[in-house]
Amino acid sequence: MTLCGIEIKGSEAIIALATLDNQALTHVALATKKIALDDDDEAANVKAFAAQVKAFVQDNSIQRIAIKKRSKKGEFAGGPTTFKIEGVFQLLEGVEVTLLSPQTINAQNKKHTFDLPATLNKYQHEAYKTACSCLMKK
Repeated sequence: MTLCGIEIKGSEAIIALATLDNQALTHVALATKKIALDDDDEAANVKAFAAQVKAFVQDNSIQRIAIKKRSKKGEFAGGPTTFKIEGVFQLLEGVEVTLLSPQTINAQNKKHTFDLPATLNKYQHEAYKTACSCLMKK
């Protein structure tokens, strides 16, 4: 089973794909590592971002997505742009989207110890751990 893990930072959705075969996790390397939303005040930019996301999901036959949840309030609260990005993913047709808290991801990582493959860029680590957490949780 393949799952797309996403960490939303600033105006970017950072992407990492993971597969689970016989309890073995592997990273699926893709050309697209992140998708950015430029100037979210413009409706045309949000629509273009949504089209990019939809094309990415269709091109890679993604049916399940796990997003690392951001806090709604407090010191580490996500900005308004991050919630727009999250909404775009949640509105995708035919895709199961799960939100995972950072605590759940850390607990799953402690329990299973996800090895971070060399094919990942450092900025993709949290997205990959999110995908692995969701795969191991089910």
